[in-house]
Amino acid sequence: MQFINEARSLVKENIRDYGMYIALFVIMLTFSIMTDGLFMSSRNISNLLDSTGYIAVLAVGMTLVIVIRHIDLSVGFAAGFLGAITAILLTKMGMPIYATIPIILVLGIVIGLFNGLLIARYAIPSFVATLAGMLIFRGALLQVTEQTGTIIIKDDAFNAIGNGFIPSLMVVNGLHLLSLILGLISILFYVYSEISTRRNKIKYQFDVVSKGIFSIKLVFVSAIIAYVTYILAGYNGFSWTVVIMLLVVIAYHFLTTKTVLGRHIYAVGSNPEAAHLSGINVNKITYIVFGSMGMLAALSGILFTSRLQSATTTAGTLFELDAIAAAYVGGVSSAGGVGKVTGAIIGAIVMASLSSGMNLLGVGVSTQYIIRGGVLVGAVLFDVMTRKKRG
Repeated sequence: MQFINEARSLVKENIRDYGMYIALFVIMLTFSIMTDGLFMSSRNISNLLDSTGYIAVLAVGMTLVIVIRHIDLSVGFAAGFLGAITAILLTKMGMPIYATIPIILVLGIVIGLFNGLLIARYAIPSFVATLAGMLIFRGALLQVTEQTGTIIIKDDAFNAIGNGFIPSLMVVNGLHLLSLILGLISILFYVYSEISTRRNKIKYQFDVVSKGIFSIKLVFVSAIIAYVTYILAGYNGFSWTVVIMLLVVIAYHFLTTKTVLGRHIYAVGSNPEAAHLSGINVNKITYIVFGSMGMLAALSGILFTSRLQSATTTAGTLFELDAIAAAYVGGVSSAGGVGKVTGAIIGAIVMASLSSGMNLLGVGVSTQYIIRGGVLVGAVLFDVMTRKKRG
């Protein structure tokens, strides 16, 4: 009985963190039942994750932007424009992929830093500065693609980023061995990270959950990772898109939870004035976050262009809104200072799962937009209500 009460209390106190996982589980279970298991098939889950990649990458950067109480509306068409520049460098200028990708990522950082300059130094509201950027990059995208309309990319190595899968090494009972190994490494990394965090909390006398609850959490999350790995290994294994997405999450999770820079980002988001008085350079943090957002926009553009194997005049349309929606569904607070990059990925998968499930059920596009809008409103309302209860 004490164990059940502790579990119930844990969920209530951490509902912001656990709510999105519960929602994702319910959505997947519901669609799996309604589609007679088709939703959870290897092919559908693989396609779902691949189609989520370019939005999930944007959502990670957008989470940090919202954490410091700003917004970036330019990332969608910035991604589309940088994707078109990638196509031009590869096709018309004949540049190799290993030179093209670093150039595009650096160009993305420059774009992000320019947004940061307008916001931090000249105090232009981020909504206005990035709205201007959105219009500029929309026009720039049309400029660079207006002659052909669509730029076809025939570079197999580049196209593999959005459509290829990691080598299987060998197939064991229909399962790709390397994908199984990566899944096992992911589980070990997760368990080690959680145990290390728990030890540090105990060392500095922070409150921690009981060993029983902690063990259940480890087993539950590890089982989910193992199941998803099993599903993907039974199809074509992990795609390069999923690998890139995981690397971005790991890098940004480490940055935000284990570094001084990460603590400064959340301090600025919680109270910019107090952060400034405590010696944190608020403008520098703004530059870094927007520079990071620009780089991830470039990566998103690369992933999307590679997936389509071409650059189009409409690339990037509504990407910024999908990223913002994923960030909010993933638990970022509109008040700033709260939000996790892991939550952003879950938020992106939640939104993609809704679209995928409704497509399988034959739900009309108009109804899909209404339902996705309702989910976004619900997520923000949930954030407001939980903050009121804590306040």
